[in-house]
Amino acid sequence: MGTRLANFTTKLNASVDWFIPERLKQSRNLLQAVRMFLFSHLVGPFLGLTIAFFMLYVNGQADLSWWIFFFAVTAFWPFALVLRLTGWYVPLALISIENLMFCIFWGCYQYGGISSPIMPWLVTVPLLAFFYLPGRSTRIVVAVLILANLALFYGVYSAFGFPETVAPHGLVVLGLVSTLCASVYVSMMALYFASIVFSQGELEQEVQRHQATERELLDATSQAQRALLAKSVFLAKMSHELKNPLNAIIGYSEILMEDVADAQTQKSKDLTSIRGAGHRLLQLIDHLLELSRLEAGKVELSVGEFEFARLVEKMAAQSRPSIAASGNELIVQLPPAGRIACDPAKLQRVVEDLLSNAAKFTKNGRVKLSAAIREDAWTVTVADTGVGIAPSQMSSLFETFSASEDETASNYGDEVRLGLPLAYLYCRLMGGDLSVQSELGLGTTVTVTLPRAARAVVQRADADLELLGLAA
Repeated sequence: MGTRLANFTTKLNASVDWFIPERLKQSRNLLQAVRMFLFSHLVGPFLGLTIAFFMLYVNGQADLSWWIFFFAVTAFWPFALVLRLTGWYVPLALISIENLMFCIFWGCYQYGGISSPIMPWLVTVPLLAFFYLPGRSTRIVVAVLILANLALFYGVYSAFGFPETVAPHGLVVLGLVSTLCASVYVSMMALYFASIVFSQGELEQEVQRHQATERELLDATSQAQRALLAKSVFLAKMSHELKNPLNAIIGYSEILMEDVADAQTQKSKDLTSIRGAGHRLLQLIDHLLELSRLEAGKVELSVGEFEFARLVEKMAAQSRPSIAASGNELIVQLPPAGRIACDPAKLQRVVEDLLSNAAKFTKNGRVKLSAAIREDAWTVTVADTGVGIAPSQMSSLFETFSASEDETASNYGDEVRLGLPLAYLYCRLMGGDLSVQSELGLGTTVTVTLPRAARAVVQRADADLELLGLAA
């Protein structure tokens, strides 16, 4: 029942809404009142004309009084079109109520006087005022109009009396028709109003459900933020706790290596493995510390101007030993002379991580470091001839702590790799981007693109932190 009523109301509103100007649709309460107004003006005249034709039937002729009543009832139909053209809702509603009272009092005066069967229609006037005009001031105006029309009706009656245009038995038939039409009219308005109330009830329930969902989302967001903060604090504390014994292990392994005369002995190889494992763990801890600082929003940029070629040459020199240790050849293509604005420490960390990855996943191949300056940006590119990356893994390259089962992991061990995600985060923090192109078995090319202007870098730093969900 409720669903059918809602469907009927939806279809009816769709047809009625054609007459409503857009500015009257802004307020939901006003929209419902306008819909009631239009519904009554599109349907009501049919009932009024039914009464008019029964007046003609009982009167036997269409005299001037009948034509006045007929045109007054018919005049309700143009109100919908006038509303669409002008949007003058309140003036039209008041004029409509006045026209209704004129029809009622004119019909009463011509057909039966104070005992006219048209008189019961007077109760619909305050009902329509309640439906049409939700404002208190306009309802007061309607009350004044009712009193003024009653006074005028009584004045005309006192001065001229009531004409006897219809025989008493004719008023009986007219009374039955008028009462039936009034009942149908009030019932239709009540049903339409009930459908509106039902729709509003459903809307309120939907709003309550959305509010409950919003509260749940806010609670979940708050819990996620607390969990993120707790994770960052945990990582920071654990990283510091792990670095101290690791530094001791690395230091003692280097001391013991100095005491080994023959570098080819098993003892020397074991010490080398211990030192290498210690350095890898230390690098992982450094990455965890950087990640916790990024997530806590505690990363700041220190921008300055530097000679681009010298900066690239310095980064190449620092990474050359690790690349050569894997049997790789490092090719460096320096940029033309020019100065750039950047945070050199963070840029160096990004490029070192990229070169480290290239050395780690390339054996007896080539690693190329190249740089270029464009009109609005500058780039650093690291290309290798290593194992490459499977297409299925490309979408998760920048995710932290993602489980990897790609060719890289299978060849070089299943590691927690944070270098590339952190490099991407730092590039975004500095206002740039990091892109990766790779083909499995042929190699990988990673390009860092950053804006030339220091101002652009500084202005975009906070926005990029928010974009990454890492703002404090």
